[in-house]
Parts: sequence; structure tokens; C-alpha cells
Amino acid sequence: MSHILIAPYADLEETVRRHRPSHLVTLMIEPFVETPKAIHPDHHLRIGVHDVIEPSEGSVVPEPHHIAEMLAFAKNWDRRAPFLVHCWAGISRSTAAAYIVLCNLHGQGHELHIARALRFRAPHAQPNPLMIRHADRLLGREGRMIAGVEAMGEGRPNWQSEIVELPLDLDLL
Repeated sequence: MSHILIAPYADLEETVRRHRPSHLVTLMIEPFVETPKAIHPDHHLRIGVHDVIEPSEGSVVPEPHHIAEMLAFAKNWDRRAPFLVHCWAGISRSTAAAYIVLCNLHGQGHELHIARALRFRAPHAQPNPLMIRHADRLLGREGRMIAGVEAMGEGRPNWQSEIVELPLDLDLL
């Protein structure tokens, strides 16, 4: 069984080379991220959003349609190779995306377990709360995804994360 990877932009090329993911989600606006040669262009989703939780001039706020697009994209992942999500620092947007994808894969009732596993494997994680709120509503989780992330508490201060591997098997999370 494969896993989900979280990486900062600075480690994208190395992560692709080392882990050979089949699918890639880019969660940033600039710089434009070219699809790595090792990944089929149809397996690279770019979601151009800033790491913000409310509208402000000049920012692109994560919207429900961004989350729905990411969930639809993840449904086409066959899980034979890793699924990689990245943003600029690998701390907020990408950890939110990984949490959302895992919650969707495992269905209702596992939100807190997945959040605790994310905190354990990524002490720096600070999932974007707006992305989580949108996903919670879209997936009908009635606040459980939000509560799971809130239960994580504050992430360890960090300017850029290390590469994080999250197994898909709930027993290994």
C-alpha cells in the first residue's frame, strides 16, 4: 500500500526523484510549478491559492470549489505509487490537503485519529483552517474535521517543513 507525501516547494524535485509519486497537487500561485518529467501531466493538479483564511486585497482565498476539485482529482489515484501534495513551506495548505484526502479515503469517524497521526508525523503542521472548514462541509463531517485539527494544537514553529510520509493504513497512521 502506498502513502501520501507532504513537501515544501524547495524539496519538490528531490521528493519526486526519491519517492516517485504518481500524482502531484501544487497549492500555490507563484512561482508557476512545471510538471516534473516523472509525472504524467494529467496527474498534476495546480490549485492557485494563497495561504489565507479570509479575503484580503490581492489574495486568492481557498474556496469550496478548490477543495471539490482536489477531492475529485484524488479519486483517480490508484494508490500504487505515492500521492504528493506541496505548497511553499509544507506547513499549512499542503498539510490541510493531506488531511482532507485521508479523511475522504477513510470515511466518517476517523477524523480525530487522522489529525493525531498528522501531528505525530508532522509536528510543524498547521493545516489551513479555511480549507478544513470547506472540506468538513463538502464531506458532511458536521464539524469533526474542524475539531480534529483544533485538537492538534499549535504546530512546532518552523519556516519550512521536512518531507512527511503518511501511510494510508489506519493502523499505521
